[in-house]
Amino acid sequence: MNVAAAMDLLTLTLPRFVEDVHVAAPPPGQAFDVEWLPDGRTGLLFRALEGGREGDVWVAGPRTRAIFKSKAGLARTVTLRFKPGWSVPLLGVTASELTDRIVPLEDVWGRAGRELCGDLLAARSRADVIDRVARALTLRAGQPLETVSGQLARRAVRLLEGGEVRVENVADRLGVTARHLRRAFTENVGIGPKEFARAVRLQRAVRMVATSCDWARIAADAGYYDQAHLIADFRQLVGLTPGAFLKRASGRMTRSPCMRADGG
Repeated sequence: MNVAAAMDLLTLTLPRFVEDVHVAAPPPGQAFDVEWLPDGRTGLLFRALEGGREGDVWVAGPRTRAIFKSKAGLARTVTLRFKPGWSVPLLGVTASELTDRIVPLEDVWGRAGRELCGDLLAARSRADVIDRVARALTLRAGQPLETVSGQLARRAVRLLEGGEVRVENVADRLGVTARHLRRAFTENVGIGPKEFARAVRLQRAVRMVATSCDWARIAADAGYYDQAHLIADFRQLVGLTPGAFLKRASGRMTRSPCMRADGG
């Protein structure tokens, strides 16, 4: 397959690798807030500075703890989150090399990272941004895209996100040892399967908070032992109680029926 054909193929199948694309343009003078919770994802973050002539591109690795950042002076941002397990073929590095790190794409790709930044500064639409990223990924993608360990890690991801909570059961269903699964998972996802299962549970709880104020029910439905377990996990993974996290996310400074658990 020639390069042009490969580019067309990856552009057409980009949803296979990319889970979410978020474009934001903060009002002039307003800071841009970044909230990255543990979710087992690696992503690209492009930032164009005010004026649109300068910018940067960063690789954000999978998180074991939440990170909150605020940056002023940005004209627009584009965040792409990759589906778990694609760091090796798309970025050329194992996911574990990026865990809990945010590094310039140039440090990973060299000159190609600088060139992508220039391409994205020239992009005029969301579709144009996605096309330019797809072409850059095609040129950098290793072969083969479907490695054996990558396939194993992605199958395990689907089981864990589908409701399986015990890593040993996942390993049994995939016909490998728990040790082999951990090795493949760490290389391709960036965290171990147990840590990934915790992140899945956390993400379920975060989604449920948007529609429910019943913390005990949220804890049970998300897979926690009880409400105390939910609070302890939020404190460790997010650095906030569930109530304090919701208060921060909503921007409300007053008490709310949803604010307890145990954040007041």
